[in-house]
Amino acid sequence: MTKGLIMNCRIATFAALLLAVPLAPATAQVATSATEPDTRSPHSGLTVYAAKVIARYPHDETAFTQGLVWHDGALFESTGREGQSGVREVDLERGGILRHRPIPPDQFGEGLAVWGDEMISLTWRNGAVHRWDADTLEPISSTGDFPFEGWGLTSLGEGLVLSDGTDTLRVLHPQDYTVRREIQVTFNGKPVRRLNELEAIDGLIYANIWHSPFIVAIDPASGVVRMLIDLRELVASVPVADGEAVLNGIAWDSENRRLFVTGKLWPTLFEIELVETGTRLN
Repeated sequence: MTKGLIMNCRIATFAALLLAVPLAPATAQVATSATEPDTRSPHSGLTVYAAKVIARYPHDETAFTQGLVWHDGALFESTGREGQSGVREVDLERGGILRHRPIPPDQFGEGLAVWGDEMISLTWRNGAVHRWDADTLEPISSTGDFPFEGWGLTSLGEGLVLSDGTDTLRVLHPQDYTVRREIQVTFNGKPVRRLNELEAIDGLIYANIWHSPFIVAIDPASGVVRMLIDLRELVASVPVADGEAVLNGIAWDSENRRLFVTGKLWPTLFEIELVETGTRLN
């Protein structure tokens, strides 16, 4: 194999799949988002993208980022770890906290999504879901009988979409959280696990793969992974020492078509554009 042509990497979150992903310069046009859901064969391969950094913003390096949302011209974030969990509005340019609402100190906060004029935040294994006023972050209600582990959360027209670290996404009723349908996420017919933070962008569901430098874009109709976003170079540029300071956090500003990513305990939040690498995985 020619030096520099292919870097083989076993991605635990892709189960037994061995992906050969080159870290070569981009060879195609810059794209600001995904396309509409792909209706090709589930075995037709997926496009690999890299990131072009458009801007860097300061980020609270003590924030154990679990969910990231752009809403009504502002950035919101949910944080985890017992005693440190909450929901906050963040000053994008300066990285400061504009508003903060804690959750009970015995709860481990997780993903965050917007539904109508409310924000909904998960907890990991506490069975609690919290609802907040999207304008003021004032608490609206909480439930303590949520039956799933909470990892990531986003919203589609048909409801909330939940990840729990497995290869299954669940579409939930936005009020009572009953399951409307399940989405089995696959690449080449094999399960893609450790799906974490979620963001809906142009009809696809983007998901962080926990403890990896990759994001996948999933067709919600079929569950097939259509895009692999390779952020190894970006992750390697972040000066962190904590083994849990992993890539996590995707926010989409649909009005201005800006894509933001960050990680747990990262000092930087990045605005990126996606660049085709010219590689397809089959």
